[in-house]
Amino acid sequence: MNNDRSTPGSQTSLREANRTRIVDAVKRYGGLTQVELAEATGLSTATVSTIVKELTQAGVVDTRPTSRSGRRALKVTLARQLGLVAGIQFGHRHLKVALGDFGRTIVAEQQMPLPVDHRVDTGLDRAALLVMDLLERVGASTDELLTVGMALPAPVDISTGMISVRGIMRGWDDLHVGQVMSKRLARPVVVDNDANLAALAEAELGAARAVRDSVFVRVSYGTGAGVVINGNVHRGYAGTAGEIGHVQVDPAGPICRCGNRGCLETIVGSDALLALLRSSHGDLTLRDVISRALAGDPGCSRVVADAGDRIGIAVATLASAMNPQVIVVGGELAETGEILAGPLRDAVRRHLVPNTIAPVEVVLSELGPQAEVMGALALALQSTDVASDVRLAPGAPGPVGLSTPPDPGRTSRSGATG
Repeated sequence: MNNDRSTPGSQTSLREANRTRIVDAVKRYGGLTQVELAEATGLSTATVSTIVKELTQAGVVDTRPTSRSGRRALKVTLARQLGLVAGIQFGHRHLKVALGDFGRTIVAEQQMPLPVDHRVDTGLDRAALLVMDLLERVGASTDELLTVGMALPAPVDISTGMISVRGIMRGWDDLHVGQVMSKRLARPVVVDNDANLAALAEAELGAARAVRDSVFVRVSYGTGAGVVINGNVHRGYAGTAGEIGHVQVDPAGPICRCGNRGCLETIVGSDALLALLRSSHGDLTLRDVISRALAGDPGCSRVVADAGDRIGIAVATLASAMNPQVIVVGGELAETGEILAGPLRDAVRRHLVPNTIAPVEVVLSELGPQAEVMGALALALQSTDVASDVRLAPGAPGPVGLSTPPDPGRTSRSGATG
């Protein structure tokens, strides 16, 4: 008799695979009823019920009563005792840190301003301190922090945690950001571009959750896009997929911070927009432009609308290549709502090949300013191993041990990745 528990095709192997499917589904969506778990995994409701009981007994998942379509149901979430993850977002002028649990709930967060072209060592020190402060605030120890996700406003090679285009973030070039931050926190750290992570969050929890292919357009101090294909973020080689802000739109235009001439960002970036308003409105900030546009100021509304039109042309080129179902518009400038989104939508439709069967939708972000940090938390969760192989001794009331097969694409509590 073969006693190998993981023999391919054996009942034990199949059961382990089913447990993993259920844990992965709960981890991805934050919490599902048992009926929804059956739909998400393709397993029978009886199988789901049995495995959920095992996982609950092992302390891997928690269950609580809820209702679904007016009927009582049992909602399944990953157990809080499994630990916490952290999300860090570095903006051009702010730093945001959040702690989240395996149910996709933010349990604590904090934001602070940063100076323009902030120093990398100072910024990472502040982020590490904020993470420790938040852990103390919720009464958690550092041992409960499993993985940290970090969003940067620049293209990132996720395999190394390094910025892949020089000059985008001054002083951050040639730095293994994930490794450096991991040393500060003694925890695994995974790094990605902010638009990619916002795209991930919107695809899993926001405006694109009902589709498989989507684009997230982030319009802020700079402009970028995140691409989701078949439910997965498409980063491209070295992480530069979706960098529409650095597509040339004016061969004779000004020099961009990336070193090229006439990039879209030199036309619609915050510096360009503020320069257009300086003679008529004086010195404004991007927040001033957003507030005044919402208040009906015609000049501020015009520069925002014109930016939407130019961005829409670039997005249409990207959409022509990948044919997404939804384009989600986010970032600070998206707080102006249809002032930005309306012209952007019109430009996309003008420049796309008409699709009478399934025309692309252009919608505003549902997660708003939380999209990037929620994406950082989602990346951290994706990169955290959750034990699903529950071994119960005959007659024992609880688990004898927990283990999970190694996955080279994920981190463990004892390891670190860039």
